[in-house]
Amino acid sequence: MSGYDHASRFRALPSVAGLARHPQLQAAGIPDGWLTALIREELAETRRQVAAGEVAPSHEALAVAVLARAARLQGGVSPVINATGILLHTNLGRAPLSTAARRAMDLATRGYSNLEFDLDSGGRGSRHRHVEELLQRVTGAEAALAVNNNAAALLLALGALCSGREAVISRGELVEIGGGVRIPDVLRQSGARMIETGTTNRTYVNDYTDATSPDTAAYLRVHSSNFRITGFTARPDLAELVEAAHHRGLLLIDDLGSGALFDTTVYGLDREPMVQDSVAAGADLVLFSGDKLLGGPQAGILAGRAVLIAQLRRHPLARALRLDKGSLAALHATLLHYARGEAQREVPVWRMIATPLDELESRAQRWAAALAPAAASLVAARSMVGGGSLPGESLPTVALRLETYPADGLARRLRTGHPAVAGRIERDGLLLDPRTVAPEDDGAMLMAVRAALAGSEMLR
Repeated sequence: MSGYDHASRFRALPSVAGLARHPQLQAAGIPDGWLTALIREELAETRRQVAAGEVAPSHEALAVAVLARAARLQGGVSPVINATGILLHTNLGRAPLSTAARRAMDLATRGYSNLEFDLDSGGRGSRHRHVEELLQRVTGAEAALAVNNNAAALLLALGALCSGREAVISRGELVEIGGGVRIPDVLRQSGARMIETGTTNRTYVNDYTDATSPDTAAYLRVHSSNFRITGFTARPDLAELVEAAHHRGLLLIDDLGSGALFDTTVYGLDREPMVQDSVAAGADLVLFSGDKLLGGPQAGILAGRAVLIAQLRRHPLARALRLDKGSLAALHATLLHYARGEAQREVPVWRMIATPLDELESRAQRWAAALAPAAASLVAARSMVGGGSLPGESLPTVALRLETYPADGLARRLRTGHPAVAGRIERDGLLLDPRTVAPEDDGAMLMAVRAALAGSEMLR
């Protein structure tokens, strides 16, 4: 490319002020200072592309690109109606909060609060006290502590209690959890030395005892919350493992992950380990999530012996991993539902699990009637629990199937509409599952579906 051609391509680019006068950008209502910064960023990127030999885009294309930059910055975290049928959808924020939890979060964050202020004495208080007593009541543990997620809970437990020493773990429990986080990596970051024992599919108590050395601090048990090994398998009973650990003066740390406080078999699901059972079996520390089957905000909870919880609170990591005031308020309100015996009615994830099939079918029928004459039918389907809980387990449901239009195009229009709606595609049809849509969102979802169908000509 000649120097003349190269220079002419750059001359085709507008100035910052010139592009700012583009009608689309003027109509967008972007504050002047912010608009100038966005244009400069876009033009700088475009100059690099032109220097690499690309053709200079039109002024129209540049204006659209600037608007896209603004949209990305302004987007943030926004609501999505979950019609996928996955109850604990990790990408959609896992457990939706109860009305009481949302209200508590709003009250705690709209102004000042008693986060670390003792209203009785007028002195400094502890943020941990807001949830500890409720956690003691619902788990049966001597004491408890909440941090910002369950990986953080494991990191804190190992860092405070096993750093520089060994933690024995079954090879079948060296799992990878969400976001590519692996249990062996957490162990290394904590300063504990991982000692593998047993095999992938079968591990016995004597495997743990044979791997024990004078440097061993704990036996670590990790629930395989997002996968399942079936067939020729063996795993020690927790009570046996606790006895073996305590006989040798070691700790038993039980990482349950999902945080079930109810018996899931009542709802036709496989049994998920319950926190209360681990505490009763004598585990020194039980770790679990707040935003899975507990149905609260993102949190990692450590429940167990009071002397160990006190040690964890004093560790420097506890401050780095602590919960903020909004999450503490939401967690408190969620735990209160359990303490009052109303969680199965008030906590959304349990309400969804417990919804009868005939009620789901009635709602799906109302959806189909409201969308007529669009081609829609009711189909038997399965709702997944998801979120690293009850792997492979599902519940029967009746979903609405939209099949007249290309499913991927319609799904995209729904995702990018207002409000955004996420469904799932099965056999070239778009399914909307009422189990994961709050009844109060039915009207908004149907409005979004009608809008997406009205623009369907663009999909053909």
